[in-house]
Order: sequence, then structure tokens, then C-alpha cells
Amino acid sequence: MEWFQRFTAFYNLVRPVIDIALLAFLLYKVYDLLVKTQAIQLVKGAGLLALVYGIAFLFNLNTLQWILNILGPGLLIAIAIVFQPELRKIMLRIGRGELFRLDSKPRLGQLEAVITSAEILSQQRRGALIVFPRRINIKNIIDTGTRMNAEISSSLIVTVFEFDGPLHDGAMIIQNGRIAAAGCFLPLSEQQDIRKSFGTRHRAALGMSEESDAVILVVSEETGAISLAFDTKLYYDLSPIEAQRKLKEFLDQGVWGRAVESANSEPASLDDGKDVFVEQ
Repeated sequence: MEWFQRFTAFYNLVRPVIDIALLAFLLYKVYDLLVKTQAIQLVKGAGLLALVYGIAFLFNLNTLQWILNILGPGLLIAIAIVFQPELRKIMLRIGRGELFRLDSKPRLGQLEAVITSAEILSQQRRGALIVFPRRINIKNIIDTGTRMNAEISSSLIVTVFEFDGPLHDGAMIIQNGRIAAAGCFLPLSEQQDIRKSFGTRHRAALGMSEESDAVILVVSEETGAISLAFDTKLYYDLSPIEAQRKLKEFLDQGVWGRAVESANSEPASLDDGKDVFVEQ
């Protein structure tokens, strides 16, 4: 029993360290998850309300406390309704194990190869749809296409999206620094305010950005415009340099910024008067 007593003594010694380390890790992952779903705004709002209530309680502001006590339940329901999409994303990502999954981002040279192929396809008016998964597992999407497990190269990407190729109409998945699959089917967007002039590729890219945290690169077959879809927003008609910068930014840091339109870095509205042509 001496070894057990030694083990117990050692465990009692390191237990506070393990406890604090695990708590810090969980808090970091929760914060990281909140930031990536924009639900951090919910936390900030709740913190502000808690601060106001604390001030009212501390200084015995009875009228303010009475108002907050009445509005409290209604505010909770309103928050649940307003932030329902963000709460759904959080539950979805926790259920798929995102909380403990590590990032597997392509290297800079691989991103350059992808952007080079997109520029070539844009000049030749060939459509393309390339998905970069981040943390949410999209195995169900990969299973709809043809497994490749190939090295990333611009020549291979251009070849896959040839007009008469059997895989050119589907999406290519780039995961763990390799081309995982091609010819994959993506869910179409459920947004109601999308212009009818958006083709299937753009709708599929938006749909994928609604169902996951992936970044999707789109090349328009009709106009040659290079676009990115991320966090339910479409970053339309980017230059190759801007597309590479934004793609690296999203994959490296998960920045949930505003959508950009052309070279203006302004939101590309889904229902404005901007000329967007239908994919064939």
C-alpha cells in the first residue's frame, strides 16, 4: 500500500495544477468557439446587463432593480430568438467535436497554388468550387464525391475543373493540406434574399458556409469573378491578391469580418442591384 500512498500524495500535489490547466483550456476553447460564431456579442450584452444590475443592487436603486426584474425573463427569450442561428452553430459544433479538434490549414505555398489555378480558370471562364474545411467535420460532404488524397497543385486543380471532366460540376475539398475529394455535392443556401441571378455555384458556396465554418472559393463560369463564401456571407469579385489575403486571413485566424465587394472591401449584398450573372 506504500506505492498507493505515494501516488495519492503526488496526485494531491499536482491536482491544483491539473485543475487550473484544464479549466484554462476549457475557457479558452469556449471563448474561441464563441468568437467563431459571433455569439461573443451575446456574452458582451449579457455582461453589460449584469453590470447594470450589479450597480443597481450595490447602490440600492430600487426602481432600476424592479424594471430589470420585470424585463429579465423577456430579455432571455428575446436573446434566444435573436441569437438562435449563433446558438445553433454552437450546439452543432460541440456535437461534432469542434471543441477539441485542432486546425489543419494549408501552407502558404499551397494557397498560392490554389489561387493561381483560380486565376487560370477565371481567365478561361471555367467554373470552380473549392472548399477549405476549418474545424467542423464535413465527412458527409466528402463522401458524396470521389476520393483523391492528392498533392495540391495548380495543374491538377485546373485539370479537375475541365469543361468535359466528370468532376468539374462538383466541389473540390482541400483538407489537411491535400486534395481530399472532388465532384462533391454541397447544400444550397436557405437564404431567401439571394438574387435570382446567382447561379448554383454561388448558392452552393453560401449553403456550405451556412452549414459549416468552411471557407469556399468560387470561380464564376459566366463572368470569371473570383469570390469567397464564409460565415453566410459572399465576398464577391475579388482580385487574386485580395482573394489570397482574405483566404489566408480566414484560415489562420478565423476572422469574422464583413463581406467585401470587388476591390472596395464593402459587403456584397445578396439582394442589391449589383450585376451578378447566372451560372450555367
